[in-house]
Amino acid sequence: MKKTIVRDFDIAEFLDTEEAVSAYLSEVFKDGTEEEIKRALSDVARARNMTDIAKKMGVSRPSLYKSLTGTTHTEFGTIRKFLNAVGVQMTIVPSNDNKQTKTLVA
Repeated sequence: MKKTIVRDFDIAEFLDTEEAVSAYLSEVFKDGTEEEIKRALSDVARARNMTDIAKKMGVSRPSLYKSLTGTTHTEFGTIRKFLNAVGVQMTIVPSNDNKQTKTLVA
């Protein structure tokens, strides 16, 4: 009987284009917790070479790694620099869950 080798799934293996990174982060940012968002950013960093991203951001690799772990509070400016360094941008759109209806006053 032939044995089947099963590897653990690693999303970083599939984050090889800006489109893939954008789609992945968009889904996580929609309703992910802060920890889940940091984990997703870390996945992207692993996929895209953390050292190169840190250089583009103007920070050290250990500093970037520390920012992406669950043990620190990550500044919004750091996230913006990170997204820019990996070639994606954040876009804000109305939420379908919180659409406000205007009441017309006659």
